[in-house]
Amino acid sequence: MLKSFVHSLLKSAWQDFDHNRSSEVIEIEVSRADRPEFGDFTSNIALTSAAIKGMSPRELAQQIINRLPHEGIKRLEIAGPGFINFFLSDEVFQRALRGIILAGERFSQSSHGNGERVQIEFVSSNPTGPLTIGHGRQAVLGDVLASLYSAIGYQVSREYYFNDEGEQVNMLTRSLWARYRQVWGEEEPLPEQGYHGEYLVKIAQNLKERLHKPLPHFDTAAAQLFKEEALSQMIACIKDDLDLLGVQFDNWFSEATLHKSGEVKRALEMLDEKGGIYEADGAIWLAAEKYGGTKDMVLIRSDGRPTYLMVDIAYHINKWNRKFNYVINIQGADHHAQQLNMKAAMRILGYPEDFLTYGLHQFVTVKEQDGVKKMSTRAGRFIELRTMIEDLGKDVVRYFMVARKPESHLELDYALAKQQTMDNPVYYIQYSYTRCASIFRNAGKFIPQRWEEVDLSLITQPVELDIICLLDRFPEVVKEAALTFAPHLVAEYALTLAGKFHRYYTDFRILTADQTLTQGRLALLWGVQSVLRQTLQLLGISAPEEM
Repeated sequence: MLKSFVHSLLKSAWQDFDHNRSSEVIEIEVSRADRPEFGDFTSNIALTSAAIKGMSPRELAQQIINRLPHEGIKRLEIAGPGFINFFLSDEVFQRALRGIILAGERFSQSSHGNGERVQIEFVSSNPTGPLTIGHGRQAVLGDVLASLYSAIGYQVSREYYFNDEGEQVNMLTRSLWARYRQVWGEEEPLPEQGYHGEYLVKIAQNLKERLHKPLPHFDTAAAQLFKEEALSQMIACIKDDLDLLGVQFDNWFSEATLHKSGEVKRALEMLDEKGGIYEADGAIWLAAEKYGGTKDMVLIRSDGRPTYLMVDIAYHINKWNRKFNYVINIQGADHHAQQLNMKAAMRILGYPEDFLTYGLHQFVTVKEQDGVKKMSTRAGRFIELRTMIEDLGKDVVRYFMVARKPESHLELDYALAKQQTMDNPVYYIQYSYTRCASIFRNAGKFIPQRWEEVDLSLITQPVELDIICLLDRFPEVVKEAALTFAPHLVAEYALTLAGKFHRYYTDFRILTADQTLTQGRLALLWGVQSVLRQTLQLLGISAPEEM
């Protein structure tokens, strides 16, 4: 990598200069230059280390430059208070391109994670209705994040947690029974806090055709029957929707298993053993505030029922017992207080601080001609994820859901997403890949037997070197996108690369009369197409050979 090359030069020059081996260990920082006039890379090593050597930053910068080799460097400059700007030779860029071609599909990958186990839990929507476009954003964010962690060397497990117990499920059960009575012609009102969506009417109609009896009384047997029916139908619906979106989970975890196995009770005992709970007002409380939570929270209500937090603590103890090194939960930003209290519980139990982290995202609204749509699952006002996928296609939905920072509100421009033109960023990116494929189909005799042996000496145009520099940065983008929960960086990178390629294709002929030049430019396109393909794979978007 180009950045590593510059870093190694600086390290060698510093060691040559620092004969006495300063007791203070310096950190050598190298960054890509913001503008071409500042070179290709810049370092502030002289600014951060001048005090150690008792000289001015510019004087130290000159001492370092005097010890830098000339090979691979076109020019060096001292800028401002003491920055060292590097202008690299064409040969260094050509060598970087050859490395990209040699790495092939492994270029985006690294061993940073060293095989450590990370579980990413996402979506985990209560099975009380179809998935909405809001759930879709979390599904794509979590799925792309999992792919990114896999790329940088972690052993990743995707998990969906079903809240198939509790008051919301009870309300769903009662709502389905009311709908069932209605399809029999009875005037049974829905519960005030029930679920009003039409999806329950369809389930009730199908159930009527199977049972052939009205079930006028909501007794224990009826409650169990409608609960099982509601959950099975909703879970099947959720799995189908996720399949349409191209999201697959390694494990589906049921909350009910935590109750049946006694893990909730055991979790409370573990907290008690650590002195993390106390009794007040007939309830059992978590001493969350003392351990960094927002405030103390009830774990067991006065009637003996566990709260959501209590069950969630048991669930995370279960994750710890499954030997995950790290757990990442993707959740909406509105769960912030709950997250702080969960972290407090983990501290009480003595788990490592970095065992549990959260990836937070904001919500989705849809911008249409008649304004922005506001949604509510309980009231039955929402846009189903399935409807959007069927209308726009999986690739478009995935891109738009991941294109903005997770912490930014997403206002989806439906009209733009609907377009199948170059104005739509998804098609713009995909067409750059397709255009590369078309060029290769027409290249004929210019296709070499081995791309890594192509003569690259004529790849010297500034735009070509700029593209190589961008390609070279891809592994850094992948790592940063994973470790900082920023999948949008990959989408932004793909769009930038597509833009540079389209402009290059417009301004320069690829297939020329000069075989050396043609093969060099084809090799550059081979690198572009390879990185585009890896980018699209990480985003879960198809890379079409033809459009």
